[in-house]
Order: sequence, then structure tokens, then C-alpha cells
Amino acid sequence: MTLGLACGLLLTLAAIYYIFSLPGKLYLGPEKTRASYLRERKDAVYENMRDLNFEYRAGKVPDADYQSLKASLQDEAAALLAEIARLEETAARKAKP
Repeated sequence: MTLGLACGLLLTLAAIYYIFSLPGKLYLGPEKTRASYLRERKDAVYENMRDLNFEYRAGKVPDADYQSLKASLQDEAAALLAEIARLEETAARKAKP
């Protein structure tokens, strides 16, 4: 009985160690910059605009809701594009000697 208990305890400890131990080196993926985040967000907003147009043409979205959502998405896209342009301009100024 004690041998079975010891084996069970050893197996439990091994499982806990395996689950909660971290490998020596973690790969966290490429580092994201503010500009890359903004570009990803811009792509998502454009996709949402395409989806909204499709839903509106299919008759699933009322006209008032469509106009409101469209204006909101366009405002967000404009703000994203302005910030991307500002970041690119700042980067270009820093790159010039």
C-alpha cells in the first residue's frame, strides 16, 4: 500500500512540475509597434465596413442603424489613418540626417 501511495505522490508531483514549469526560453512572437497595431486595427475597421455594407444590402440592417454605424467606422478609420501618417512622418524626420 505504501509503495502505491509513494508512486501516486511521485506521479502527482511530476505532473504538477510539468504543468507549471516554464521552458528555458520563451518565444513571445515579434514585437509589436504602435504603427503595426494601428495598421492591424485599420484592416479590421475596413473589414467591418465591408461587412456592414453587405449586411445593409442584404436588408439585415435598418437605414438609420447603417448610417450611424457607417459614420462611426469612417470616423475611426480617419483617426487611425491620421495617427499612422503622423507616426510615419515622425519616423521620416528622424531618419533624415
